[in-house]
Amino acid sequence: MPSELEHAMESLIMVFHRYAGKEGSPGTLSRRELRTLMESELSGFLKSQKDPTVVDRLMKDLDANRDGEVNFEEFVSLVLGLSMACEECYRMRLRKTQSWK
Repeated sequence: MPSELEHAMESLIMVFHRYAGKEGSPGTLSRRELRTLMESELSGFLKSQKDPTVVDRLMKDLDANRDGEVNFEEFVSLVLGLSMACEECYRMRLRKTQSWK
C-alpha cells in the first residue's frame, strides 16, 4: 500500500502531465499550459499576487534551459519553492499558537 508521501509524489506527477504537452513538446508546459495549471491548481497563490505578469515572470525563472517550455524538473522547482514558503508560514503559525499556551 503506497504511503502518504508516495501518493503526494504520484499526485504531483499526474497534475503536471494533465496540463503538459497539449501544445508544444510532449512532457513540457508551454506558457499557456503553465498559466492554466496555475489558475486551476494554484489559484490561491495567483489571487494573492499583485503583479498580473506573475506567470510570465515564473515562466522566465523556471525555464532554466531557456527552451521556452517548462519540463517536469523545472516545474518541481516551483513546487519546492512554494512548499518551502508554506512550511515557513506553518512554523510561524505554530510558534504563535505555542507562545499563547
